[in-house]
Amino acid sequence: MRVSNALLSLLLVGLLAACAGPRGIVPAQTMLTDVRASLGNPTDIRFDQNGEELWEYARGPMGTETYLIRAAKDGRVKAATQLLTEERFANIVPGQMSKADVRHLLGRPSDQVFLYNGTSWSWRVDLKPQTGHFVVRFDPNDVVLDKIILIDITDGDARDDGDRGGGGK
Repeated sequence: MRVSNALLSLLLVGLLAACAGPRGIVPAQTMLTDVRASLGNPTDIRFDQNGEELWEYARGPMGTETYLIRAAKDGRVKAATQLLTEERFANIVPGQMSKADVRHLLGRPSDQVFLYNGTSWSWRVDLKPQTGHFVVRFDPNDVVLDKIILIDITDGDARDDGDRGGGGK
């Protein structure tokens, strides 16, 4: 009986964890009050030009997910979107986009570096099978200068034998 109680407890914890993620949000049914109850306070709240409420849940600085919950004026969720994807990163256009455009597209950066010739923002991301960073550099006028994806090579140590080309096998 003791084993079955432990198993039941593990199953309940697993179910609660599944309910706590954005996957449990059902557009047109879930209310913002339900989102706050399951995910906690958002890392940012803003409104778009149509008056729809946008709640951002950044799972950083070491997390690799940022979710944007879009809600209609009645408080009903319209969509839950993962912002940190390679597709969204590909939409960043150097020379044409501002910091505000990038912030809207990817959410709050994990890290900001202020340089003499501009700013650099980065987001930790899951680039299966490794993690890495999206990095966007801005010029002094806050226009995108360039972008780059950096792979975290230290992640590979857990997936291989650690040999970096100098080993004798």
